[in-house]
Amino acid sequence: MKTLPSYKVALSTIALTALPAMAQLNTVGIAPAMRGELTTPISHANATNLLSQSVAGVPSISANISNVNRIATVVINANQSGSTRLDVSLIDDFIDDVAPNARHYPPNFPNRTTEFVTSENIKYLSDWLEPYANANDASLDVILRVAKINGMARNLNIGTDYTQRANKYMAKAIALAPDNPEANFLYGMMISEGGGFIEGQKYLQKAASLGYLEAEQSLAQAELLADNHAGALSRLKALQSQHPTNAQIAEQVRIVENGGYYIWNIKNDNINVKPLQLASNQ
Repeated sequence: MKTLPSYKVALSTIALTALPAMAQLNTVGIAPAMRGELTTPISHANATNLLSQSVAGVPSISANISNVNRIATVVINANQSGSTRLDVSLIDDFIDDVAPNARHYPPNFPNRTTEFVTSENIKYLSDWLEPYANANDASLDVILRVAKINGMARNLNIGTDYTQRANKYMAKAIALAPDNPEANFLYGMMISEGGGFIEGQKYLQKAASLGYLEAEQSLAQAELLADNHAGALSRLKALQSQHPTNAQIAEQVRIVENGGYYIWNIKNDNINVKPLQLASNQ
C-alpha cells in the first residue's frame, strides 16, 4: 500500500508516458500515465531545501500533507506466459471510482463535466490496453479489464469502435474462462441490457449460481425490461432478505415498487475522476 497526498497515485510503479503506444517498462510493470504522474524526484545542483535549511532574506516555510489516500499496487500478467507485466493500479482505481455511474445502463453522472472527463479517461484506457488485449496470448486479467472499460464506453455512447471492442472482449473472456463468474456476468449484463433478455439470462444465471450477487440484481433488471414486474420485485425482495444491510438492494426494491424500470439508475455523486494530463500536454 502507498500513502500519497491529495491525489491517488501508485508512486513506485507508475511509468511516465506520453501516449498509449509509448508506455515505458519500469522495475515492476508497464503502466498508463493518466494524470501526469511524476515518478522521479526533480532536483537542481544549486537548489536549497527550504524545509530543512534557512536562507537569508527568505521567509521560513512549513508544509503538511492532508487528504491522504491509499491505493493498492496491482500488477498483472499481460500475456499468458507472464513475460509482459502491467501495473493496473490506476486502471483498477478508475474502474472502481466510475463503475457506480457507468457500469450499467443508463449511466448516471452528477454533471456533464464529470461525464465528459470519465469518457475521455475511458477512451484513453481502452486505446492504451487494446494492443495487449488484442494479442493472441492475452491474459484473462487484461481481457476482463478491457471488457469492463469498453462496456462503460458502450453505455456512454462513446463510439462504434468501443462498442465493438466491448462485444469482442466479453465474448473472448467467456471463451477463455467459460466458468468464470465475472466473465459470465459481464457478458450476460451486456446482452440483457442491450435487449437480449432471454440470451443474457443464461449467462447471468450461471454467474449467480457461482455466487456473483450483481448477477442476481441484473436478472431482476432483465425481468423488468421483459415486463415481468412481479418476478423482478420478488427476486429483489428475496435478495433484500438475504442482504438486509445492503442499501443498494433496498433502493432497487423501492424503485420497482414505485413503478420504475431501471434499477441501476441510482444517484451517486461520490465520484473523484480526474482529467487526463498526459506528458505530451504538459
